[in-house]
Amino acid sequence: MELLKERIRMDGRVKEGNILKVDSFLNHQIDISLLNEIGREFKHLFDGKKITKIVTIEASGIAIACLTAQYFNVPVVFAKKAVSKNIDGDVYTSTIKSYTHGNEYTAMLEKRFLTQNDQVLILDDFLATGKAQLGLLDITKQAGATVAGIGIVIEKGFQGGGDKLRAAGYDLRSLAIIDSMENGTLCFRK
Repeated sequence: MELLKERIRMDGRVKEGNILKVDSFLNHQIDISLLNEIGREFKHLFDGKKITKIVTIEASGIAIACLTAQYFNVPVVFAKKAVSKNIDGDVYTSTIKSYTHGNEYTAMLEKRFLTQNDQVLILDDFLATGKAQLGLLDITKQAGATVAGIGIVIEKGFQGGGDKLRAAGYDLRSLAIIDSMENGTLCFRK
């Protein structure tokens, strides 16, 4: 998706530790027009699949999932990262190690929102090592739901998570794959 790549080149900042900051348009301040195009592109990439729910994880995946869901006309379900009084009843859980934050957390999703009858599209803003996606896949498996595909806005291809998920047989589509970020220079996969 050239529009996204151009925006990353223009406004993305490479930080120490292979961190790509896109907070001016994707995950702190959000460019709704760009997210709308991202949603439209995911609909194009996964068109023809019988998706009944879009699944993501809080917080950055929610806006992407919501704008994509309008094209599929399905609900968004997101796993929560923190226990709260709002979580009611039985939950699916999975422990996830965050690459960006360097900590572990338990993702939770109420069982009533994801069942064996669901065909899900998993969406997220970033894929590095694939730990968040593996956690969502674990939750989906616990529910007995079917994974129709995984959509990622930005994949850091050099960290291997996408390769592992593709090798495991998942239909993974990334809108921008970065093969290196050496010396602050972004090299995109063609």
